[in-house]
Amino acid sequence: MSRQTTLTILFADVCRSTQLFEQYGDVKARELISNTLNELSVIVDRYQGVVIKTIGDEIMCTFPTAENGILASCDMQRCVNGDINMLRHGIAIRVGLHHGNVIEEDNDVFGDAVNISARMAGLAKAHQIVTTASSADGMPLSDNMQIRALGKTRVKGKLLPIDTVDILWQEDTSNVTTVSQALNLEDLTSSIQVQLRFKGKVIDLKETSPPFMIGRDLSNDLTLDDEWVSRNHASIECRKGVFVLIDRSTNGTYLKTAGDQEFRLHRDEAHLRREGIISLGQFSDKRSVETLIEYSCVE
Repeated sequence: MSRQTTLTILFADVCRSTQLFEQYGDVKARELISNTLNELSVIVDRYQGVVIKTIGDEIMCTFPTAENGILASCDMQRCVNGDINMLRHGIAIRVGLHHGNVIEEDNDVFGDAVNISARMAGLAKAHQIVTTASSADGMPLSDNMQIRALGKTRVKGKLLPIDTVDILWQEDTSNVTTVSQALNLEDLTSSIQVQLRFKGKVIDLKETSPPFMIGRDLSNDLTLDDEWVSRNHASIECRKGVFVLIDRSTNGTYLKTAGDQEFRLHRDEAHLRREGIISLGQFSDKRSVETLIEYSCVE
């Protein structure tokens, strides 16, 4: 049975997991990631949260209030950054969260708040907590937690961009520049864009375009029905004048920039430069031409 409710949805994932597997091998890297997610799960429980599921190197959980979620996210970052073993192995996490309406069904959650929270996690970098301004509104500030405005961002399915903020969880934030006013996407003057070519179709992405979703599911902006492609495989979005390719898949996304060697992204991201090829699930030389996405950055 399903029911509508209001919750805080939080995603936290281990950054640069691909490098961990390359550096330590499958068994050791899996152990490091699993131990990290277990530590995060303990913190979730401490703040009356519920772990919904773990997906590879990512944990998804819910909290009854935005304050619980934000306090938990700060403790997550402090836990990872204060653990000698994690620091020794280069473990870092990024966190995204949002408080809003969801549908609870079969021990899972769906809806608008889930999509927005996933978007916040996609914006976050290592050691960072990103949430919506509405979720952070009214949070009591302290010496070891401040809030910094990041500006507006587009979310798929939303007509208007959303105000986002960065939760500064470090005890000493003196070396962090505070942004006093959010930037409006419509005020940006850069004309950079990315052109995608797939099966004879040309798609132009501009700085103000919402995130462009790629995957097997028909809800994506570009659909590729293939066994190597995840339902929601990857996305392309613009951040501060730079287009970024973000992988969210099981098998990874392969990027070949003209003049450079092809490399694999897995739950990670890379800037799109010059022109090149995006291949989903396998190296491009193992894929048919019909499955490859060509791109070019245009000024």
